[in-house]
Amino acid sequence: MSEMRQIARHLVAPAKGILAADESTGTIKKRFDSIGVESTDETRRQYRQTLFTTSGLGEHISGVILYDETIRQSTDGGVPFTKVLEDAGVISGIKVDTGAKSLALFPGETVTEGLDGLRERLAEYREMGARFTKWRATIFIAEHLPTDFAIATNADAMARYAALCQEADLVPIVEPEVLMDGDHHIVACETATSRALQALYAQLDEHRVDLSGKLLKVNMVLCGKGCPDQASHAEIAETTIRTLGANVPTEVPGIVFLSGGMSDEDATIRLNEMNKTSSHPWELSFSYGRALQQPSLKAWKGDPANVEAAQKALRHRANMNGLARSGDYTPAMESAA
Repeated sequence: MSEMRQIARHLVAPAKGILAADESTGTIKKRFDSIGVESTDETRRQYRQTLFTTSGLGEHISGVILYDETIRQSTDGGVPFTKVLEDAGVISGIKVDTGAKSLALFPGETVTEGLDGLRERLAEYREMGARFTKWRATIFIAEHLPTDFAIATNADAMARYAALCQEADLVPIVEPEVLMDGDHHIVACETATSRALQALYAQLDEHRVDLSGKLLKVNMVLCGKGCPDQASHAEIAETTIRTLGANVPTEVPGIVFLSGGMSDEDATIRLNEMNKTSSHPWELSFSYGRALQQPSLKAWKGDPANVEAAQKALRHRANMNGLARSGDYTPAMESAA
């Protein structure tokens, strides 16, 4: 257990955060479609190689969440990606859920699957170099949603997953994501996020999960994308901190935020706002996918000649979020870089 606690703390070390590169094959196809690149085993490998071989990656990236395909891949020279990351001082992680599926008889809600055979898969992933894992549940806000049952079902699955991970000496990241879809006000998001966190930590306690050897990945408390009265960065930071303070135990070493549908700079600004506030018991860090990768993806465009530009874009976004970890980021730094 001591190793898991050390890894959990390392993942949220000052000035560092996690790169989420665990897009499913379907999701990354959509990303590639946006830049006119065919999604194949080889183009996906080339893109991930571009990200993982970025010089100085470990300066502001503590860990990378991989997908099942990616953890099995290697560089052009045959070096496994997990070894490339290890040499850069970056810990390899792995997404282990198999996706959110419709929750039977609960229209508009989902339950995340992947518990079947998980114990055996975890042993394999650890052998391949993974030291932490991730499981994502999706929570929707709409009329009469989320239901108590959907929240409870997903909380139970996340707790069962977390217990299996700790049994396998892997640090679990639990991710109950309240989605930005809809036109709801920030108050509705605060309520839904609180309910999800309360249910999650009750189940983690029931399953005897060591909270000091796990991390929470969660949404910031936001208005829905369609809400006409969007909250300010300061209000988002204040509401998020209040929600976490009321629902997340102090034993949790760190909270890593997802970027969801936020823009690159909004994700950085809001993280910075939270780290400018008075002290809180957990490290507040990032586990961004699109908000770290999107500039790199656009610069890369599937062309080997653009690898350096894509890596420069990743270094910049990682640096900006590293500064936000201590509340030292300013938007002026974007153009000054």
